[in-house]
Amino acid sequence: MDEHNNNQVNGGPQPSAPVLESTSRNSQKSPKRRGGFLSGFIGVGIGALLVWFIMQGESTTKEQLQTNSAEQKADIMPTNSVSLDVTSDVTDIVEKVVDSVVGVTNLKTVSDPWSPIETTRETGSGSGVIYKKQDDKAYVVTNHHVVEGAQELEITFDDGSKTAGKIIGSDMWTDLAVIEIDAKLVKTVIEFGDSDALKRGETVIAIGNPLGLGFSGSVTVGVVSGKDRSIPIDFDENGTVDWFADVLQTDAAINPGNSGGALINLAGQLIGINSMKISEATVEGIGLAIPVNLATPIIDQLEMQGKVNRPTMGVTLLDLRSIPAQQQREMLKLPANVTDGVIINEVMINSPAELAGVKQYDVIVEMDGEKIEDMVSLRKHLYTSKEVGDTMQMKVYRDGRLLEIEMVLKDGNSF
Repeated sequence: MDEHNNNQVNGGPQPSAPVLESTSRNSQKSPKRRGGFLSGFIGVGIGALLVWFIMQGESTTKEQLQTNSAEQKADIMPTNSVSLDVTSDVTDIVEKVVDSVVGVTNLKTVSDPWSPIETTRETGSGSGVIYKKQDDKAYVVTNHHVVEGAQELEITFDDGSKTAGKIIGSDMWTDLAVIEIDAKLVKTVIEFGDSDALKRGETVIAIGNPLGLGFSGSVTVGVVSGKDRSIPIDFDENGTVDWFADVLQTDAAINPGNSGGALINLAGQLIGINSMKISEATVEGIGLAIPVNLATPIIDQLEMQGKVNRPTMGVTLLDLRSIPAQQQREMLKLPANVTDGVIINEVMINSPAELAGVKQYDVIVEMDGEKIEDMVSLRKHLYTSKEVGDTMQMKVYRDGRLLEIEMVLKDGNSF
């Protein structure tokens, strides 16, 4: 605006200076003097007005600059931080149950060949859940593979305090174990929920120690992705499936170290024991947990007896599929339409099988009306559907003939 006004002053008409003429008394020059004075007076007025406009413009510009400067200062003024107490269903639930989730460290004694001194060293770690407190003892459920081979166990609470743990019982087939600890440091125990009542899409929370105690008490949130999943397990890693584990599927992040930790619902109840994840490169977000309804009877037996009393037949087995077709026909004399089943390879003395009249090379094809395709399906039926003392109806092929056999199941330690 200043530049515009200056151009207007320099380029516009300039005020005329008074004309100084001779003071001669010649009457003909008088009118010229009056016109020059008037013209000069007008010029002076115009110049004054221009100066006033310029000053007004400068004043306005200065005020605008001051206003802009104030606004800029306001823009760069520091923002005051505000502390908010954010709570939700998840935070409330985690606060309620987090003290019941512990770290489980598997310790072994290691000898130095160059020194007579033995040292205790961590060989693995996982998580566990305190589910019971009775008198001066408390009980923790975790995975069998977390405590397998442990010579000592160390339990770490959420606040960092530690205590020794003692294995009460462990079960390979369900991947569950129970640990006994001193109850002095126990603040809370978790409540069992109903895993059968879960719905797909229902929100669940996983709590545990992924990658060890450095990430203790980690919380991940997801949903129930699926129920009643059967996952093949190869215990001896020989490439043959030994068992199918019944598990819940969730997309809540479960990583090594989460094993044995809690999967809880929005009521803060334990509905699963985190067990494993599918870790193939092409797989994302498939975590697995043992449903608490399947775990509860196993936990009770481990706590009370130190083991799970499963019924047994007293035999060794082979999958029919592993036998060449020619031997199936010539040696076992099986009909051509029989392609699935389990072969009795050996019968133990005084076993339920021997007492029931089972013979070597009998081929089991049915139990209690349920088709038996392989050793996995046989174990599944025996371990989940039957108990010690139950009677089982079995169909077998012997020398090409289909026979029915009734067997009373016993505990493996009774013969």
